[in-house]
Amino acid sequence: MAYEDEGIKQIQPTYRIDPTPDQHFRKSVGDAICKQIVDETLTDKEWNNEDETRWTVEITERIKQACKDLGLKRYKYVVQVTLGEVKKQGVRIASRCLWDTNNDNHSSYSFKNESLWCSAMLFACYTE
Repeated sequence: MAYEDEGIKQIQPTYRIDPTPDQHFRKSVGDAICKQIVDETLTDKEWNNEDETRWTVEITERIKQACKDLGLKRYKYVVQVTLGEVKKQGVRIASRCLWDTNNDNHSSYSFKNESLWCSAMLFACYTE
């Protein structure tokens, strides 16, 4: 009673280990983030050995920051961006993870133009 008299609200711990329904990472949102950032960065670019490292780091950091800006509590983000020159080759990129299928999620986007290709993968892992 003393707390209520002083205008202090007492909140009991919830011991919640799962995200609330409005705090789940949505694959469609992640896909849109990856597509927007990769397209903005690479649409008019041509392959250049000098710039590919800068583009890769820029895309990675922008995707991570956009995910953090979503404000989803207790999610950690891992972003993997691979960039290469188009030379009539085949490329297959795969990734494996062990995670909680109820709370963790992933997104990806592939981009290709006349001179370069890019694969962006985003993993959202919920920490309990």
